[in-house]
Amino acid sequence: MLFSSQVFLWFFLPLVLLLYYAVPWLKVKNTILLIFSLFFYAWGEPRYIVLMICSICINYAFGLAIDRAGTNRRLKIYLLVFCSVVNLGLLGYFKYFNFFLQIANRLLGGEVLAYRDIALPIGISFYTFQAMSYVIDVYRGENKVQKNLWDLMLYISFFPQLIAGPIVKYHDIELQLTDRRTDLDGFCFGIKRFCYGLGKKVILSNSMALAVDQIYGLPFQHVGTLLAWCGVGLYALQIYFDFSGYSDMAIGLGRMFGFRFMENFDYPYLSKSITEFWRRWHISLSTWFKEYVYIPLGGNRRGTARTCVNLFIVFCLTGLWHGASLNFVLWGMYYGVLIVLERITKKKPGWLITMFLVLIGWLLFRVTSCRGILILLKNMFIPCAGLYPVQQYITAKTIVLAAAGILLCGPLQKWFPRLKAWLYDETHIGVIDVAVMAAIFLYSMMLLVSSTYNPFIYFRF
Repeated sequence: MLFSSQVFLWFFLPLVLLLYYAVPWLKVKNTILLIFSLFFYAWGEPRYIVLMICSICINYAFGLAIDRAGTNRRLKIYLLVFCSVVNLGLLGYFKYFNFFLQIANRLLGGEVLAYRDIALPIGISFYTFQAMSYVIDVYRGENKVQKNLWDLMLYISFFPQLIAGPIVKYHDIELQLTDRRTDLDGFCFGIKRFCYGLGKKVILSNSMALAVDQIYGLPFQHVGTLLAWCGVGLYALQIYFDFSGYSDMAIGLGRMFGFRFMENFDYPYLSKSITEFWRRWHISLSTWFKEYVYIPLGGNRRGTARTCVNLFIVFCLTGLWHGASLNFVLWGMYYGVLIVLERITKKKPGWLITMFLVLIGWLLFRVTSCRGILILLKNMFIPCAGLYPVQQYITAKTIVLAAAGILLCGPLQKWFPRLKAWLYDETHIGVIDVAVMAAIFLYSMMLLVSSTYNPFIYFRF
């Protein structure tokens, strides 16, 4: 079920809000949220809800076992390693089995090993990482073990962040599960963030997606230089407004029910270095890899060479996390090399070069064929006219929306700090706010009714 679908907006969300606020007891409220969260997941993946519940129960059991191990450090380490193997094994089977099988067949010189028909469960990368962070933090003593299975199940399966994040760490909302306040200001701010996120997704991202899909559906060898650059530029805007829009909606939904989730984006296209870009882009994922991979590997405590190796490993894993495809591995390695170079040289490339490098990165991310990547890179840097006129795919409407997108992805907020403060103001919802939210919502509804394109990019991960 999509946040931007008619079913969610007109039936699911109103019903869960009505029932949630109809009862005064927090335990009953949590039960309502859990039931609706499981239904939300089952709507799109009914056969894989058992897998998610099994994953939650497994991590619940490991959390209890590690807690009961007390001061027996060796036993706790064994339990943590075993838990990690189980979690990564499930993720690896469903997400990477055929990918590694394909590599093996290439090395063996033919279709020696048979492929399996394995559908990727929606959101498995997100809920697996959340479950692992809970168990790891129990091992570290950073939060108490959760003895109530239903509360842990709500934490992992809570529908606002279940499918595409942000990746919420247990210790960040541990207290909110049993003690939270849902006041009018928080509820109104939740609606505000949700409407802004809906506008980002439906008005901006979906409009970019139509042109992007058309351009990347063409034979790459016949795509001219200008059209190739337009394609990657529009995709940069599409993926930003798609994913940050989803995060805004998730944060807004959380606030409607009294939960506070971390921000997942901080205007990444204002970055003046690749390191800064990754501090601002998909913050919850970057934080997860920093806390549970980079620091355990030694972080920056063992000299420059080891730090560079650790950074490269983290970004290779980041690329692989995004998908079982060689282009994602290349994308991760690409950023690993750039981050290492910045670490060694201790220089920031500046905004213009950073954005140029980010655009090249999005090309690696969007095009799954290595041959296609090479062809488009060649056409982008060696001027050619191509067979397809730019105006056939880049309409006046696309240009206007792209210009609005460029301004709204950070420059306007930087030039007018009061605008940024207004967007994130949690204490005052005025007439202007209501008018803007209503306009965004109504226009988004009009577009949803008339359009067939509406998927979220990060659902596939």
